[in-house]
Amino acid sequence: MIEAYAVPGVYACEAAAAAQLAEGELMARAVEGLVAVARARLAATGGRQVVALVGPGNNGADALYAVARLAADGVPCGAVHLETVHAGAYAAARAAGVVLVESGGEAAALIAEGDLVLDGIVGIGGRPGLPDWARAWVEAIAADAYVIAVDLPSGQDPSGRHADPAGVFADETVTFSLLKPVHLLPATEAACGLLTVVDIGLNPADGAGEPVVRRLDRGDVRALWRVPGPTDDKYSRGVVGIISGGENYSGAAVLACTAAVSAGAGMVRYVGTPTPEALVRAVVPEVVIGAGRVQAWVIGPGLDVTSRARGVKAQLDVAREVLAGGEAVVVDAGGLDLIDGPRSGPTLLTPHAGEAARLLSRLGGGVVGPDGSGGPDGSDAVEVTRAQVEADPLGSAQRLAALTGAAVLLKGATTIVVEADAAYSQNDAPAWLATAGAGDVLAGLLGALVASGLPLAEAGAVGALVHGVAADDANPGGPVRALAVAEAIPGTVARLLRAG
Repeated sequence: MIEAYAVPGVYACEAAAAAQLAEGELMARAVEGLVAVARARLAATGGRQVVALVGPGNNGADALYAVARLAADGVPCGAVHLETVHAGAYAAARAAGVVLVESGGEAAALIAEGDLVLDGIVGIGGRPGLPDWARAWVEAIAADAYVIAVDLPSGQDPSGRHADPAGVFADETVTFSLLKPVHLLPATEAACGLLTVVDIGLNPADGAGEPVVRRLDRGDVRALWRVPGPTDDKYSRGVVGIISGGENYSGAAVLACTAAVSAGAGMVRYVGTPTPEALVRAVVPEVVIGAGRVQAWVIGPGLDVTSRARGVKAQLDVAREVLAGGEAVVVDAGGLDLIDGPRSGPTLLTPHAGEAARLLSRLGGGVVGPDGSGGPDGSDAVEVTRAQVEADPLGSAQRLAALTGAAVLLKGATTIVVEADAAYSQNDAPAWLATAGAGDVLAGLLGALVASGLPLAEAGAVGALVHGVAADDANPGGPVRALAVAEAIPGTVARLLRAG
């Protein structure tokens, strides 16, 4: 598992480590790691000249010490800096022959010559947004330069909540011992590029607190996935009820049921309208038709609550009865239209950004307007747009969780899962998975995991991971259809369990 910590906790760990070391040792370790990465990237890219962008803080000092070390080894190096700069690093760079240019007219020309650029403009203590004085520096970076950010790409929000389009978008970010939210959350992760962690001896037990963001890796699947034993039967393994599909979205039922069966549910029950019911009978013969006792329900893939087609009323009656009860429920797509507030049973909501925006708007979860209007009580609620959700996925998911009392899985290229104080960020799927029906597959997979007894947030995170890996397994590097993802799940799970 990968864990990221809030900035104050990272500072506490740095202070604890520094108190046990000689003065400057912690920075020396960071510089050593940064230099090793820079050398490796120069060799890999064929680059020759290194330029450091040096801000007034410790990240600027790291970058300046790094080019001093590289220059001492014969690598042509330069650095642009402000008037205020780390004195020791400046002296080392000057002694090593680094070309030093104070911010001004010559700076842009020097930056443009860099084959490898070290971004040390600001650190994790900086405010989100690139400083005005650094904009010309960033604009001067050559399009084909390899950019290494020191700790985080300058301008990007350390908390990972908001991206700065004018900030640095690095090819690689080198961070030290502990990850920060900027490295894992969707708004800023893309700006980090490849993430390389250099161990400088920080211990999260020295004041980091609880991780604010977690990411499961493939090795975690074995510990979380419930594997049946010799005394299990189809009921103890988990029975999933699926209320899905309609006359206009009949395939959703097949996809959700196939995924639930493929994920190892002991039994799947299906409640639908005539056309999808006939398809499920034909394509997924393991499924039992009709409501009955289950450990978890999936409500919503392909469900149209406005339809007046034959069988819809009976289907919706079952859905509403389930939501009024206390059984665990995964609510997706059309089922989200039936959510009007907290329910008594365990609930996992799985919207994409557009659905989350509509649900937040309907439940009064809009951000308070500049005139003070709107708010979480629902009065004069501010409408939430898809763009706002996409700009702050974590905050949007947390607001929705607070309004509904549910765990929330917010789907996207990076999927966010939140429940109470827990937050996961999963980025496991190929871009090819952005295809019709993929969400229906995920819903069925999640239903099987929740029915097996896995806690909601962990079910969401491991489900997103397996869903993404199965998509790649179904057709590595190329287009993939949703049904192929559902059918790949058994092999994917088996491989992950063996690897774990």
